[in-house]
Amino acid sequence: MDELIEKLKDLGLNGYEAKVYVALLKKYPATGYEVAKCADIPQARAYDTLKTLENMHIVTSSNTKPVEYTPINPKELTKRFRRKISSTLDFLEKKLPSVKDDHVEPVLNISGNFIIHSKISEIIRNAHREIFIEIWSHDFKYYEDDLRDAYNRGVDVKIVGYDNFNCPFGSVFIHANGREIEHSIGSRMIFIAVDNSEGIFGKISAGKHSEPNLMWTKNLDVVFLIKEFIVHDMYLIDISEKFPEQLKYFYGAGMKKLKDKILSGSEFYKTY
Repeated sequence: MDELIEKLKDLGLNGYEAKVYVALLKKYPATGYEVAKCADIPQARAYDTLKTLENMHIVTSSNTKPVEYTPINPKELTKRFRRKISSTLDFLEKKLPSVKDDHVEPVLNISGNFIIHSKISEIIRNAHREIFIEIWSHDFKYYEDDLRDAYNRGVDVKIVGYDNFNCPFGSVFIHANGREIEHSIGSRMIFIAVDNSEGIFGKISAGKHSEPNLMWTKNLDVVFLIKEFIVHDMYLIDISEKFPEQLKYFYGAGMKKLKDKILSGSEFYKTY
């Protein structure tokens, strides 16, 4: 019975209103005195509450003396609250976004292995259309099952994989020199863009002087940039595989000439 009272309070009734309604369901029609006794509340509060419930059209009263009260059918009560809640939610969905026209989704920092793994698994499981992901083989094993499940339910899975990467599903592009890149930047990176609406990027492994640190966002502009980064890596990987000799001829081994042209001897030379 206590649980019924609490659930009615969740719908917006106060404690006395919930107790009076339940008491009336046990015995009706009933006088205010009978209701107070059944609900175990003061008689004065019973009459005040019955009047309130009558105004809310949850209770009806007779024209007799003494006055007797009857509750509405429970199915009618729940139907009424369901309509009210649905109407309220519909209104909020339409009006809340317009309160601040220039709302910008934040880019949030997430850290800690458990939180990081949980968030990555969560956005993969929530994917409906596509997943673009760039990941090292060491980290792929933690999310392989989630990615396979996504692929099996029809999600388009495209992967850039580092360091002896092997995956039997989706479209896979193998990125060379994974260990060299990891050594150069001091950790492994991960990039994920899901459904053009959610993304994660950052250092997923701890280096000598750093901790795992990822950024998660639903900011559409940032998600677009993450996806573009992955897509351009896919372009370059595919071109490198199709035309290795031509690229070596024009740019030298490891495309050194191109890297010098763009990076001008930057200390991050080896990361690209």
